[in-house]
Amino acid sequence: MKQQVDIAIRNSQHRIRSLLAGIALFAALTSLGGVLHYVNGQLFWSGYLALAFFYSAMFSLGLSAARTQDMRVEEMLLAGRSLPLITALLTMTATWVGGGFINGTAEAVYSSGLVWAQAPWGYALSLILGGLIFARPMRRRNYTTMLDPLEDRFGQSMATVLYLPALLGEVFWTAAILTALGTTFGFILEINFSLSIVLSAAIAIAYTALGGMRAVAMTDIFQLAILMVGLLLALPFVMPESGFTGLYVAYQVKLGDAASLTPPRSWGDTRYLWWDYALLLVFGGIPWHVYFQRVLSSKTENTAAWLSVGAGVLCLVASLPAVAIGMICATTDWASMGLSGPENSAIALPYVLKHLAPPIVATIGLGALAAAVMSSVDSSILSASSMGVWNVYRPLTRGKPSAIPLNKVVRRLIWIVGITATLLALKIQSVYALWFLCSDLVYCILFAQLVTALFDRRANAIGSFAGFIVAAMLRLGGGEPALGLPRIIPYPMVDVDDVVNFPFRTTSMLAGLLTILIVSRLTGHLSKPRELKTRKI
Repeated sequence: MKQQVDIAIRNSQHRIRSLLAGIALFAALTSLGGVLHYVNGQLFWSGYLALAFFYSAMFSLGLSAARTQDMRVEEMLLAGRSLPLITALLTMTATWVGGGFINGTAEAVYSSGLVWAQAPWGYALSLILGGLIFARPMRRRNYTTMLDPLEDRFGQSMATVLYLPALLGEVFWTAAILTALGTTFGFILEINFSLSIVLSAAIAIAYTALGGMRAVAMTDIFQLAILMVGLLLALPFVMPESGFTGLYVAYQVKLGDAASLTPPRSWGDTRYLWWDYALLLVFGGIPWHVYFQRVLSSKTENTAAWLSVGAGVLCLVASLPAVAIGMICATTDWASMGLSGPENSAIALPYVLKHLAPPIVATIGLGALAAAVMSSVDSSILSASSMGVWNVYRPLTRGKPSAIPLNKVVRRLIWIVGITATLLALKIQSVYALWFLCSDLVYCILFAQLVTALFDRRANAIGSFAGFIVAAMLRLGGGEPALGLPRIIPYPMVDVDDVVNFPFRTTSMLAGLLTILIVSRLTGHLSKPRELKTRKI
């Protein structure tokens, strides 16, 4: 009885300290707002205060999950594998419906047409397929990270190599989200782009490092609620009098063929590029530890499967306000309002909120975007750090008395990954380019590796390495403008704008897959296939 009372007292004291920390952060952010107003002479004060309150609440809530500095590594990485269905479903949805998802969808609908806004349905299908095919075997074997089956099948060295594209994917994803945040806040609040990114990243990194997966899950639920309520409340204020039907008719007139969901035959070779991106999003959305971290944190394998399917449906629903706002931005006669329209397509959504909605509604919409960003940043940096510690640091230091405890290494790596993504976001300011690029690497290289590790009992380390080299060379040979990489492989179907319509991303993935299957069978006598293991909890 006394022990229970002591625990209750300690928990109460911890909650009070978390609340006081949140209040202190709000006071610090408010003081910073006063300095910004003094320096710049202007600041959207109501929006800034709402943002300061939201960030302080998130920090306090996340800090409350950090019950002890000696948190076990399984508790930190997987919340003790105790997440129930509803909690896991909401944190999965919040993770995918991030700032890149919301801002990027509105950007694509506004600038390129509904046909190129593939992410909502692409990622929805990805989550559903992940739940139906991959979630059960992963959870059944009690894996800790997505790289565990790769380590089982291909060995420690190959798992370390494959950590690199997984790490880059998570870092690019986080950078894309932070870029969306900086663009939005810089525009609406009239504060510096870089400052808004650094502040947001620092707060998310801090509570993630302190509270781990449980802090991320707790904050995700609150963030998702704010996101859905905020955008749904703002939508009626920016919707034209003709309603959605009239809006879509006007959008069709403005965008023509690009207003449909699929490309017409008249597009010619561009259809191959469209399908390349579509397959990239559907299958490239599966081999992410940020996805499997929620699958592996769930209580049972049934929970793991159904949370994925449910999150797929919710992701599609959550994208609808962003799609509508993108259409509104494209069809609004900005000139009649004395405005020139968005300076760049990345600010389509905040531009609509700022100029078509009342200030209080714009503030609510801003809070929704902040929620979307924070719910994905914390998840992504925890994901990359988890794989680094569990699949790289832990095997290298196993049995060494001088090794630093894993929970401390996780916290340190969270800061390293978070700071790296922040620096990248400050350099590359295109939301959609980064968003596609992060799935690009994962799709071309990791999807085939995960499929063969889980479902091909004859796959071996030599086949895995050969598949990695083939897929990486074919993908990098296609170049990447976002990173300044030139095209060195003469792929066909290059249009007048130097865009490669040939589906070289899907070609890279399939070539890697076939290489693993063929080389593994040819080298079975040199490198015997390994069996997957079931971990004990």
